[in-house]
Amino acid sequence: MNVLNLTIGLGVIFVIVLVAPFLIKRVEANLEVFLFIMGASAATVSASWSLHLVEEALVEPIKITVAVLLAGLLFHYFRHQIRQGVNSIIHRMAFRPFVFLVVVVLGFLSSVISAIIAALVLVEVVSATDMERRSALRLVVLGCFAIGLGAVLTPLGEPLSTIAIAKLKGEPYNAGFFYLLQLLGKFIIPGVLAVGAAAVFLVGRHRHARAALEAPEAPERLRHVGVRAGKVYLFVMALILLGGGFKPLIDLYFSQIPAAALYWANSASAVLDNATLTAAEIGPNLSQQQIVSALMALLIAGAALIPGNIPNIICAGKLKIGMREWATVGIPAALLGMAVYFPIVFLLG
Repeated sequence: MNVLNLTIGLGVIFVIVLVAPFLIKRVEANLEVFLFIMGASAATVSASWSLHLVEEALVEPIKITVAVLLAGLLFHYFRHQIRQGVNSIIHRMAFRPFVFLVVVVLGFLSSVISAIIAALVLVEVVSATDMERRSALRLVVLGCFAIGLGAVLTPLGEPLSTIAIAKLKGEPYNAGFFYLLQLLGKFIIPGVLAVGAAAVFLVGRHRHARAALEAPEAPERLRHVGVRAGKVYLFVMALILLGGGFKPLIDLYFSQIPAAALYWANSASAVLDNATLTAAEIGPNLSQQQIVSALMALLIAGAALIPGNIPNIICAGKLKIGMREWATVGIPAALLGMAVYFPIVFLLG
């Protein structure tokens, strides 16, 4: 397939992935299946099917799925105790400091306990507070934003950081365990604190949030824990296929563009798996400025939509948040973050 046909074919798939969940309710309700079909289509259009891609799509989601399943079982059996603990903290703290604490602590802890576990803790905290839906949505989206940012600080946090360290461990960067903390910490640490402050303003301003609480939901059955883990497996598989299908296009264009343009081009991580984009783009041949701009854009844009990162997928699935609903908070937050960080990255990077 020539370059023009490849670009057009994958461009059409990208637009469908971006638009269809907003326009078609059935697609939004079955996002995992839809993304799987689109991922398979992208791999077919770009002739990217290989034994390696199939193996990666089947094997890589297992680690995430097992973590989600185990954490789901833990929260299932100890949900009452977790809710009692959260409610005890709420009664001892004012609501605004509580919101700030949840977002910031989970944001930083995600680099140690992983973004997956941090997202599941966020779900349980939000469920325990029984906030009205608009406030809960804002807390979840901004909480996932902070978790996505903080998780990059160590290779334990998320696949993106693990891959980046692996790609840069040789000359000239000799990346070790704390490489990303040293490289991105000056951007990430203030960023997590800023997201926490934004959550206080957007969530805490509803003074009567507690008065508008809904009745606690009934405890989910064990089969629901298994179904959710299965959906996460399919979702991650779909993102791997999408990333693999789009890799030829990434190799053609992304790796050839300057750092400033690379920053905005990586807003594609709102839809595409940011770990796959990291694997395709990051390498020792890039300048430090290019590495910083690419990684920061991937992390920020990932907050925009549900497929952007794993915490989004987990929280949206558990709390039944649709793509359109997520986008009402996620897209403005990501756009503001991209705009604010652009001059900062190129001043300090």
